[in-house]
Amino acid sequence: MRLLHTMLRVGDLDRSIAFYTQVLGMSLLRRSENPEYRYSLAFLGFDGGNPGQAEIELTYNWGTTQYELGTAFGHIALGVPDAYAACERIRAAGGQVTREAGPVKGGSTVIAFVTDPDGYKIELIQRAEGGVGLG
Repeated sequence: MRLLHTMLRVGDLDRSIAFYTQVLGMSLLRRSENPEYRYSLAFLGFDGGNPGQAEIELTYNWGTTQYELGTAFGHIALGVPDAYAACERIRAAGGQVTREAGPVKGGSTVIAFVTDPDGYKIELIQRAEGGVGLG
């Protein structure tokens, strides 16, 4: 088995695509519309997505502009070569940094958190092998 994608329901598909592409540096891999069942999908990712990397599936149910996120979902994590630089780049692109880059409590791994337009939390984890798009 391998992880293929994570699905997030969003209230404005174009706004969310702009965040994930322009702020986080992902690519829009494919998009589809389903008028019969009134929903749209967009798949985004790094390095062409599957099979090399998992993707984010954004689902827009037509007419639904907001969701309650609940208490079970935690966050999505992205590896970045430099969390400090990633925060600067995200902020400059209009993104919201909710936890500045710095060591995790009780450890030495450098992390940061940002929030997407629908309120989903995204953790940036600084890793020697880095990541894509957020350096």
